[in-house]
Amino acid sequence: MRKRLITPTPLTVRSHAEGWLDVERAAVVEITSEEKDYPIESAFASGRGWRAAEPGPQTIRLLFDQPQRLKRISLVFEENKISRMQEFVLRWSSDGSTSFREIVRQQWNFNPPETIREVEEYQVELANVTMLELVITPDKSGGTARASLKSMRLS
Repeated sequence: MRKRLITPTPLTVRSHAEGWLDVERAAVVEITSEEKDYPIESAFASGRGWRAAEPGPQTIRLLFDQPQRLKRISLVFEENKISRMQEFVLRWSSDGSTSFREIVRQQWNFNPPETIREVEEYQVELANVTMLELVITPDKSGGTARASLKSMRLS
């Protein structure tokens, strides 16, 4: 499933809280799937977060209406039930999607109830960002875990 929100925006759209980018107004969001009770919107606002409708690798892609300058990226993942090794790749493009530059490739072991939360904060200097893409492989062993994202914030 793919999802698109289209709204005209000024060059940069920031929310009032902590200078975070208002992603709902600044970008079209494409996703490979989403569970109906965990829509992608709730990962960009204070909510339950996003969850994939299906197991396996999932992609969240932000297509900005206007090129953005990004200085900070915050990701929060939570897993309360299944022990698994997750990998994610965060990458960006300044030309729509012709070429990508990887920001980070990270693996994390969830082991509930001890290890249930992964918090990643990246200080970056990215100019003219037209696309930001997060690819999540929820279980490196190929299990049936579904990808999820508690929150994603950009500034």
